[in-house]
Amino acid sequence: MGNNKTILYALSTCSHCKSTKKLLNQCNVEYEYIEVDDLEGEERKAILADIRAMNPRCSFPTIKINDIVIVGYREQQIMEALGINE
Repeated sequence: MGNNKTILYALSTCSHCKSTKKLLNQCNVEYEYIEVDDLEGEERKAILADIRAMNPRCSFPTIKINDIVIVGYREQQIMEALGINE
């Protein structure tokens, strides 16, 4: 499982984002966590452009696991993308 490249794009105030973070932590997944609402200026613009490329609605959470993009808290899809069988 250590070979998954996982990035969680989230908002600090989003309950679904918090649930996703909790799930990843429970599964002992190493991941990069970006709270988009805490970013400013060019960095924020660049991250939002990245998210829109994967998820045109730019909704949260947006999770990228390797080449798989999951929008929203979808526990089953996240587990499958990580290769974790419940």
